[in-house]
Amino acid sequence: MKDLNALMQQAQAMQQKLQDAQAKMAETTASGTSGGGLVTVALKGPGEITAVTIDDSLMVPGETEILADLIVAAHADAKRRLDEINGALMREAAGPMAGMNIPGMPKLF
Repeated sequence: MKDLNALMQQAQAMQQKLQDAQAKMAETTASGTSGGGLVTVALKGPGEITAVTIDDSLMVPGETEILADLIVAAHADAKRRLDEINGALMREAAGPMAGMNIPGMPKLF
């Protein structure tokens, strides 16, 4: 019974770490750029756009397709960075359980 109690305590501690990591992830921010820094997109949490910065040189009539492509590329860059940060937070929280594939349990990064 002693081992079961220790196992339950470990599971509770891991659950708390995962909840703490999820709270950090909700506040995590990342920025992505494109066009050599002409467009910047900032994301927060699961991917909420918090800011878009566009260099004035891109505000030319008839160039909307280029601008749209740069915004999409900057968003993709920011999302990749945010996913990397959030993945690291979850791997840290999961500790030795990270990467384990236990049947019937969700995979923890």
